[in-house]
Amino acid sequence: MRIVFMLIALCASTNVIADVYKFTDNYGRVFYTDERKNSAYKRIIKSKPIQSPIYSNTLNSALKFNSYTGVNKKRFTDLIDQAAYKHQVDAKLVHAVIQTESAYNSTAQSSKGAVGLMQLMPDTAKRFGVINRNDPDQNVDGGTRYLKHLIKLFNPKLELAIAAYNAGENAVINHNNSIPPYPETQNYVRQVLALYHR
Repeated sequence: MRIVFMLIALCASTNVIADVYKFTDNYGRVFYTDERKNSAYKRIIKSKPIQSPIYSNTLNSALKFNSYTGVNKKRFTDLIDQAAYKHQVDAKLVHAVIQTESAYNSTAQSSKGAVGLMQLMPDTAKRFGVINRNDPDQNVDGGTRYLKHLIKLFNPKLELAIAAYNAGENAVINHNNSIPPYPETQNYVRQVLALYHR
């Protein structure tokens, strides 16, 4: 997957807002930007503004973000592999979900209230034994348990399990066991599958 950074807006201002937003287009391509253009852009990194008076500093900031995912992926790989083994889920699939959900940002919070690497909602966390959604160990364990539940529920259709992780299992069931016609969910499924199969 190619990650495209939108640097024009960054370079136009002397104040670089360090918040980072993620957008997935209809082809499953992921874009990261510091500017939220509409509600389809989801904030995945929240931080304080940093002064950046020249282009080189802006570019350096963007390059640091480019390495952010790679650094955190390495940091959490053992944890993810252990949870995947424990719950008998392909580790590559767990990685694909985490990459799509939070880009390996353990402090990510969505506007809908999802938290952490696997973006657990409060009810889902409680259902799968997660007391502290902000704790990476609990978050990944609970998210992987939930993913395993969905895989078993919609077996053998993995794409439905992935859709249910995004939209909820009832949304999939209520749409006659098909991917719900929500652009966000359809893009989500494409994105996760593309990462999983690459």
